Amino acid sequence: ITGESGTGKSMIARAIHRRSSRKNGPFVEVACGALPETLLESELFGHVAGAFTGAAGDKVGKFKQADGGTIFLDEIGTSSPGLQVKLLRVLQEFEFEPVGGTKTFHVDSRVVLATNEELGKLVAQGAFRQDLYYRINVINIELPPLRERVADIPLLAQHFLKDVCEETGKSVHGFTDEAVAAMQRYRWPGNVRELQNVVERAVLLGKDSTVGLADMPPGMVSSVPVFTAPSGQQSLKDALAGPERQIIREALERFQWNRNETADALGINRTTLYKKMKRLGLEDMVRS
Repeated sequence: ITGESGTGKSMIARAIHRRSSRKNGPFVEVACGALPETLLESELFGHVAGAFTGAAGDKVGKFKQADGGTIFLDEIGTSSPGLQVKLLRVLQEFEFEPVGGTKTFHVDSRVVLATNEELGKLVAQGAFRQDLYYRINVINIELPPLRERVADIPLLAQHFLKDVCEETGKSVHGFTDEAVAAMQRYRWPGNVRELQNVVERAVLLGKDSTVGLADMPPGMVSSVPVFTAPSGQQSLKDALAGPERQIIREALERFQWNRNETADALGINRTTLYKKMKRLGLEDMVRS
């Protein structure tokens, strides 16, 4: 699974596990980038007593814990060359030895890996083993950043809202149109993780039964363009044309002028989008 940090790679890995024949088995997650090489090897494969200073007893590694289920290795691009050799072996032979041990263990688990780096470039630079890359690059799920998945924002926000309400016991039923519009206009540098935090904050600090614009973080609301009211003899229709054209053009540029994807993101059908583009002078930009 590839994608920027915070795009929901762990969530996708869990969804794969829940929908697989291994759903009744364990789901084990390891953040490879959070541990130094020596500790990461022990974390994955376990160790025997006396394998290194501080190893007072035997330890069962994550691969063994995930036997019969799924192991999710996040930030795999940060793994060292030595660890990559051991990963390649367990992926090919389904066996390993714990650190400091000689007994071989066999394991049967689904392996899901994730990275926010381009592994192909790391292979070209010699920082990632080519044989391991080809071994793991069987099915690649690329997660686009949240700013390119505008249509997903209300669905994800509602999902997180349900989770927070279940955890806290609060009764919040949804989002106002203004709050949804603000979320869809925001660029989300932290991606899905940031959206989850925003929803949690809104539920915990909010006092109404719905999440409104006032419940959004100030920095997020201030980043949403505010359009001034029409002045003079300008009609309401003319006044609305400017922001409408800006919104549609930004969406078109975000999806490389693909009308089907743009229409889906804006929540309108393709015919309606075409008519609006023609009326707002955006059709000529496509032809040029």
